[in-house]
Amino acid sequence: MAKILLVAINACYNHTNLAIRTISQYINKPELVEFAEWTINQPEGEILRGIVEHNPSLVVFSTYIWNVEITTKIMGDLKKVLPEVVIGSGGPEIGYCADFYLKKIPSLDFVIFGEGEKTSKCIAECFEQSAGADSFKKSLADIKGIYIRGGVSEKAGEAGVSKTIFTGDRELICNLDEIPFPYPVIDDPDNRIYYYESSRGCPFTCAYCMSSIDKKVRFTSLERTFKDIQRFLDANVRLVKFVDRTFNLGEDRYISIWQYILDHHNGKTMFHFEIEAEFLSEKALDFLQKVPKGVMQFEIGVQSSNKETLKAVGRSPNIEKLAQNISRIPRTIHSHLDLIAGLPFENLESFGHSFDYVMELRPDALQLGFLKVLHGTVMEQYSEKNGWLWMENPPYETLSTPYLSYQDILFLKDIEKLVDAYWNSGSFETVMTFVFGKISSWEFFSKMVDFCRKNQVFVQPRKETFWFEFLAQILKENSIREIDGKTAHELLRFDFIRGGKKGGFPDWYEHRYDKEEHRRALEKHASLDNARIGFAHSDYEEFSVNPFDAGQKGKFKVLFCYPRRDVENQEYKQILL
Repeated sequence: MAKILLVAINACYNHTNLAIRTISQYINKPELVEFAEWTINQPEGEILRGIVEHNPSLVVFSTYIWNVEITTKIMGDLKKVLPEVVIGSGGPEIGYCADFYLKKIPSLDFVIFGEGEKTSKCIAECFEQSAGADSFKKSLADIKGIYIRGGVSEKAGEAGVSKTIFTGDRELICNLDEIPFPYPVIDDPDNRIYYYESSRGCPFTCAYCMSSIDKKVRFTSLERTFKDIQRFLDANVRLVKFVDRTFNLGEDRYISIWQYILDHHNGKTMFHFEIEAEFLSEKALDFLQKVPKGVMQFEIGVQSSNKETLKAVGRSPNIEKLAQNISRIPRTIHSHLDLIAGLPFENLESFGHSFDYVMELRPDALQLGFLKVLHGTVMEQYSEKNGWLWMENPPYETLSTPYLSYQDILFLKDIEKLVDAYWNSGSFETVMTFVFGKISSWEFFSKMVDFCRKNQVFVQPRKETFWFEFLAQILKENSIREIDGKTAHELLRFDFIRGGKKGGFPDWYEHRYDKEEHRRALEKHASLDNARIGFAHSDYEEFSVNPFDAGQKGKFKVLFCYPRRDVENQEYKQILL
C-alpha cells in the first residue's frame, strides 16, 4: 500500500518533534501514515537512506530555521532516488516563504501553510483516494491551506517562472481537545524532552515573534490537560516543556494546572513554562512560594530594559513591575531570563544597562539572543524600512542595526560565550556572586572580553577547566582593580572543588588537605561504614575566606559530600566545620 511518511530533522537527539506526532495522531491511520526523526548532526546520506527504506509514496517534512538547509538538500536528492515520490513541507520557516521555496526547489510539490492538522488530514484522504502521483498532485488545488505551483508567469522579466497559487485559508481548530495526545508511546523518558501544548495563539504583539500573527488564543480543557499531565507523570518523564507561547493566561486556569502538578508530582518530572512575569497575579505569586525544588522551571522574556525599545517592538514598558514579580519567584523554581540584542534604539550602552538589569535579578541562566528577522513578522517590515541588515539565509540573524555595528554584534557574541561559561554553567556561582558585588556584571564581562581577545581565547572551544585556569590567572595578576583578587581566588577554589570529586588538582589550585581532619569530619557528619566509599565520595579543604560569607577572614574548614550515582535523591552537602 502507498505510504505517507512525516519527517522531522531535529536539532539533537533528545528533542521530540511535536508537529509530526500531533498530525500523525490526528489523521489516525497508522496503516497509512508513519513518522520518523533524525537530527541535523547526522550525515545527509544516512537520513536519505532512512527515508527511502520506509518506501514512501508521499513525504512531508517539518521545517524550521534550524533544519531548513539540510531538509531542502534532502528533498532534491530524494526525488533522484525515488522519482515518483511526492514531496511536501510545512512549518513556520517554509510556510511563510512558500513562493521562494517552491521556485528554489523543483522537487518540492506543495507547502502547508499554518496550522497543519486539518490540512494534513485532507491531504491524506485525498492521497488515499488518488490513482497515482499525478492524479494526487492535481487534486491538491481543491484542498485549502496549501501552496502549489500554477501556470507559468507572463509578467515582464519573469517569462518561464512558475506562479505560486495559494488555495485559501483554512479555519483554525477551535476545540483543541479534538487533537489526540501526541505520545501514545513514551520511549526513553530519562533522556528525551517531551514537548506539549495546552494552548495555541498569543494575545501579545511582539514585533519579532511569529506567535503574534495568531492572536486568537485557544485552550485545551482542564480535564484534558490534567489527563495528559498524568500520562507524563506515570511514565516518569524527566522533562516536559509546555510550548504555549505565554502560559500564564487566565489566572484560574494556569494556577489549576500548577496545582494539579503539585498534588500529583512523582518526585522526578520537571515542567517547563514560558511565562510573561509582569502579568503574574498576586494569587499566582503566592502560590509559587509553595513549589518545591525540581518541579517547575520558567523561561521569562525580558528582551530589554529600554522603555523606548520595548514600545517599538510592542512589549509592555513596565520594567519595574516585571523586576518586582521576577524577584518574588522563589529560588526553588529555575528561572531562565532572555535578552535580545539588535532591537530598535538599543546601542551597546543601552544594552549594557539591560544586561545589568537582568543580572541584578540573579537568574539561574541568562540567554543572550540575537534578533532574528523572521518572514511574516512586523519586525521584517520595520527592519526593511529602517536600515537593519541580517543574514540572507536561516537563521536570519541580525548583522547590524542603525544602533549596533557588526563589530558591536561580534563583541556581544563574545559576551555571550563568557556568560555561558561563567554564569549559565552554574560552576562559578560563589565567585561570580562576590565579583558582581564589587563591579557590574556588564563591566566585568566587557573587561573579560578584552582579556580573552588579547590571549586569543575565542579561537577554539574551551573546556570548563580552562575557564577556571583563565580566571585564576586574571585574579592573580589583579587585572580588575575593583576586585580583591585574593578573596576571589579563594572563592574560585571553593567553586572548583564543590563541582565534584577531583582525580587531581591543576597547578593554579592549592589543595590544603589533611587526611585526619577529613576522617574526623566524615565520622561526625556522614556515615563512615565503609571508609573507602566515604573518602571516594567526599573531600576536605581549607580556605582563608569563609566561602559562605566572603566578608569573614581566617581559617575555614569545609567537608564536601558528593552525591553517589548508585544512591537516588542523595543530598549534596557542603559543611562548614
